[in-house]
Amino acid sequence: MSDAVTPDASGFVSLPIAVLTVSDSRTVDDDKSGDLLAGRITAAGHTVADRALVRDDVYQVRAVVSRWIADEGVKVVISTGGTGITGRDTTPEAVTPLLDMEVSGFGELFRHLSWQEIGSSTIQSRAVGGVANGTLVFVLPGSSGACATAWDGILLAQLDRRHKPCNFVSLIPRLREHLHR
Repeated sequence: MSDAVTPDASGFVSLPIAVLTVSDSRTVDDDKSGDLLAGRITAAGHTVADRALVRDDVYQVRAVVSRWIADEGVKVVISTGGTGITGRDTTPEAVTPLLDMEVSGFGELFRHLSWQEIGSSTIQSRAVGGVANGTLVFVLPGSSGACATAWDGILLAQLDRRHKPCNFVSLIPRLREHLHR
């Protein structure tokens, strides 16, 4: 698949999105956050390109995300889990070095929306967004509530080409420009 995005008659572009759950305690059978994201992705008209669950380990997380950002068939990677502040929460440390650029506004807006729901507890979230090899990457907290906040409040609109005045989808063909300078 190329970086081109082809809209349907309504202007919508269905994106292949990979979902990674990072957890030492969840299994595929009880992965509520991964299930929530997969359900929201397909309900919005996108495709779940791949899905994985790995334990809280920098190298396991990095290996899966690296594979997906190298795959031209994946346009978006969303991870859930490992964004807190304990010693086991290392998803931002695993993913951030892979990013060509960070989209700081993603984490800022996530925490703003989360503040309205959970108050000052949002300060413990280290949600991150960015671009790696032309792939959009979003690192979300592990709770299904946080995943719903990020999807409903940010990603649903930003992953819809029809959202105005701007959206991530319209930029996909240009996300690799920095690689060709």
